[in-house]
Amino acid sequence: MADMLSTAIQDGKLAPGTRLPTHRALAEQFKVALATATRAYGELERRGLIIGEAGRGTYVRDLGLPTTLGVRQAASDGLIDLVFNMPGDAADADMLRVGLRRLATAGDLEAMLRYQPHGGRTHERRIIAESLKSTLGPIDPECLLVTSGGQHGLAIIAFGLFRRGDAIATDTLTYPGFKSVAALQGLELVPVEGRGGVMNPEDLERQCRERTVRAIYLMPTVHNPLGSVMDETTRQRLIEVARKHDLLVIEDAVYAFLEVDPPPSLISLAPERTVHVGGFSKSLATGFRMGYVIAPAAHTDGLLEAIRATTWNAPALISGLVTGWVEDGTLVSSEENRRRDGAERQQLCRTVLGGQSILSHRYAGFAWLPLEKGVRAEPIVTRLKEHGISASGAEPFATTIAVPQALRLAFGGVPNNELKGVFQAVREAVERAAVG
Repeated sequence: MADMLSTAIQDGKLAPGTRLPTHRALAEQFKVALATATRAYGELERRGLIIGEAGRGTYVRDLGLPTTLGVRQAASDGLIDLVFNMPGDAADADMLRVGLRRLATAGDLEAMLRYQPHGGRTHERRIIAESLKSTLGPIDPECLLVTSGGQHGLAIIAFGLFRRGDAIATDTLTYPGFKSVAALQGLELVPVEGRGGVMNPEDLERQCRERTVRAIYLMPTVHNPLGSVMDETTRQRLIEVARKHDLLVIEDAVYAFLEVDPPPSLISLAPERTVHVGGFSKSLATGFRMGYVIAPAAHTDGLLEAIRATTWNAPALISGLVTGWVEDGTLVSSEENRRRDGAERQQLCRTVLGGQSILSHRYAGFAWLPLEKGVRAEPIVTRLKEHGISASGAEPFATTIAVPQALRLAFGGVPNNELKGVFQAVREAVERAAVG
């Protein structure tokens, strides 16, 4: 069944956007059991040929758009990229020049040519731990491990702390990079209902009663893609559920620096069960693949083994640059610049998109644009691509079978002189889709 439908799609007999029969209607058409029809649709979804949409049905995908979990998609030459958030500043190159000069005159330059401890050099772990004290509380440097970026941090958590088949609770919209590492490790993601990127503790409690859940993955401070900041009451309640059901808590804080007055972090509320992930790519530059994982002492051996198996150690050249910027205040200045730049871009986004419903953080370089009822994201993404703009729908972020209709706009790296025109193109594509 899947092969027959696949041939019809690839031959163009079933055009992009064609609504397919319901599972029951397909079963009747082929005179098979409903479960067989469901499996056939599942196989077509796995091949990237169809997509299920919440409350609307199943549709043929546009094969001209790359199928992706969100982290593999790259804009083609000549396209303006709204898929990846790549914040930057004209002064970044000067920051790098200054940092390289400082390293070139350092006394321990030769040490950077050798293998490093898997968890990072001791003095650099202390520098990072000290810098986090104001937001996370006291951190034991021995429990802080240096990684090759936040994504690497998520990978070593998946590989070092979980086994294939383990279930991890997530938001119904979550970071595609975590979906990727979960798929690679064979972890099952359990979507938990919430509102605006804030998980509902009662639904998490229900899921834990009905099945075995090993952990929860959360972005409580500046959720990606929705930009929300979880309130302290909800954080405390989620911790209660985690303690009751012995869940490990994975706190992704890569964008947390954007929030200037955050509630207490999850690791400060539950240090005995929280694994905290941070990074410097969004606050300094995306090319600096350096991050860190902070975990209870009982879990560090597993994480160290995963680092050894994947990268052996984060490059000392990068960690030396970054910790130098932590010490001399460059990191703080860069974070302030990112917030200021994000605020300006958010204001322009809301001004140009006008009456559109937008979900975002006031300092973030990305926004979530839910579409009106009856409007589909895929034709809008196709139209934008025809106009030289690469954008993403909700599919890379969704953990539910039915995918909401929305656009995720990542505009942190779009040149300022092009940004207004890009937003105008998005508005026109959305408005055209709304009128059919």
